Amino acid sequence: MSRWLKRIAAALGVGLALLLAYGVLIEPRLVLDEVHEEVPLPGIGEELAGTEVAVVSDLQLGMWFANTGMVERAIETVVAAEPDVALLGGDFLYSSDPSIGSQVDTLLGLLDPLVDSGIPTYAVLGNHDHAVGGADEVTAALEDAGIPVLLNEAVPLPGAGSGDDALHVVGVGPDLPGKADVDAALADVPDDAPRVVLMHNPTVFPEFPAGTAPLALAGHTHCGQVALPGTPDWGYLALTNEEKIVAEGWAPDGYGAEGNRMFVTCGIGFSLAPIRINAPPQVAFFELRPGD
Repeated sequence: MSRWLKRIAAALGVGLALLLAYGVLIEPRLVLDEVHEEVPLPGIGEELAGTEVAVVSDLQLGMWFANTGMVERAIETVVAAEPDVALLGGDFLYSSDPSIGSQVDTLLGLLDPLVDSGIPTYAVLGNHDHAVGGADEVTAALEDAGIPVLLNEAVPLPGAGSGDDALHVVGVGPDLPGKADVDAALADVPDDAPRVVLMHNPTVFPEFPAGTAPLALAGHTHCGQVALPGTPDWGYLALTNEEKIVAEGWAPDGYGAEGNRMFVTCGIGFSLAPIRINAPPQVAFFELRPGD
């Protein structure tokens, strides 16, 4: 009997080693998930039908064994798709070692193809950008490169309508004390204007009044980073957070106010450990069409 137990234990050990190798070396570095969704957006006219929005989040530069190769691939994927607007969902940085300056230089190099493409691009910051003390430096660098960083503010998308009919990008700060202000973010958006809301933390989404966030895009969760298939409540994220959170894909009906809808992207990088299992890096594209 003990011989069989040893064989079983050895087989389990080999299986675990292979799973870890896959999670460290294969899925996060070779597998890029592309999501393509068609989304009805209230207020958008027929002239803007087909407008495509791309979102990439959580680059996490400065994480040990970071995923810069996949960041490069994700940006290349966005540029090749030629969307009408690209959105960057925050957590550009993960640590202050190496220095913030060197990480920002790396970030700008990775984003160069996107900047050179001329695709209108907007960003918000994430909790790690603030936690490592890099918020001001990241903001200045991105804006110098032509990427506005939206901190509780909204802007009309160039060439996407005018006046009250213009498609707006609304950017909200991360879920940190004094950083997220939904009222300020919506203050300059005409009531009936179509809008896409970009936030880092999904936990900010329930703060939006009814009908003000018909398409909200968030990151932060890494889709659990290690998730068991078919068991979203048992992902790494769910086991280590007490707050209620939507970790992946479309939020369920009833989450958030009426008329609001949120998609949470898996992002690119890591937190705590450089591993992804059943939560591959992701780039998401949304084609907008008229609808309620």
